This record gives sequence, structure tokens and C-alpha cells, in this order.
Amino acid sequence: MPQSPKSDDPPGARSLRHVFVYGTLRRGGRNDIARFRPEPFYVADAAIAGTLYDLGAYPGVVLGGKRRVVGEIYRIEPEVEAALDVLEEVADDGSGEYIRRHVMVEASAQQFECLVYEIHPSRIAGRAVIRSGDWIAHAAAQ
Repeated sequence: MPQSPKSDDPPGARSLRHVFVYGTLRRGGRNDIARFRPEPFYVADAAIAGTLYDLGAYPGVVLGGKRRVVGEIYRIEPEVEAALDVLEEVADDGSGEYIRRHVMVEASAQQFECLVYEIHPSRIAGRAVIRSGDWIAHAAAQ
């Protein structure tokens, strides 16, 4: 049975194969994306417009605004995308911990349409903003 699109997936989103990671999935992070199979292919370092929040053991991003969030772009296979949806607790009705979004990300003078896992707005109440926008640097300083 085909999987139905989740969140704000555009038509044909199942062929989308890039993800922007900004937290524990980054290189050297606790959930380093390189541990997934088939192994994701690193594309470039990048940054997106958003505000990064400290949720304790991991961060969450709220997209948009003037702040920048540091991350990495990877090309991924459908199996990895499905595993990321589980890890990020994406729910078909948008009530999960994260909501899968699609964002155009510029890197290496190119544009990439990327999956970005945005934290559900209900999860950031009372949480501190990571002003640097860089989870890896923030976590290392803790």
C-alpha cells in the first residue's frame, strides 16, 4: 500500500531526496545521519532562516525570521527518509514532535529542496533560544 504524504508534502514529494539536518543528526552528533542505511551522501554545509531552541538532549527549529540555523545537506534514500520520520516522531495529523517541511536551501551556489524537521510549536514554550544557531557548538560548550 503506498504511503500517504505527511504534513505539507507537495505532490511528488516521495521522490524528494535531500534533507537539511541541524541537530543531533549532524556529523559527530549523537544520532549522526551517517549511521543510517543506505548511507546518506553528504552534499554541503548550509544555513537556513530559523530560530533554534534548546530542548535538553536535542534542539528544535522554528522556521523563518532573521536568525540563521547552521546545518548540513544530505542526499537520502526513501528508507532513510522513513527512518527519520520515525526518529522525529512525525504524525500524519501534524501532532507529532516534529513536522516535516520542505525548504529551499542554498549551498555551494546551488538551490536544494530539502526536508527539514520543524519542532511542533507546542514543544518550545519556556525553552531557551540557541543564539549561535549551531547545535553542535552549543552542545560542546555545555
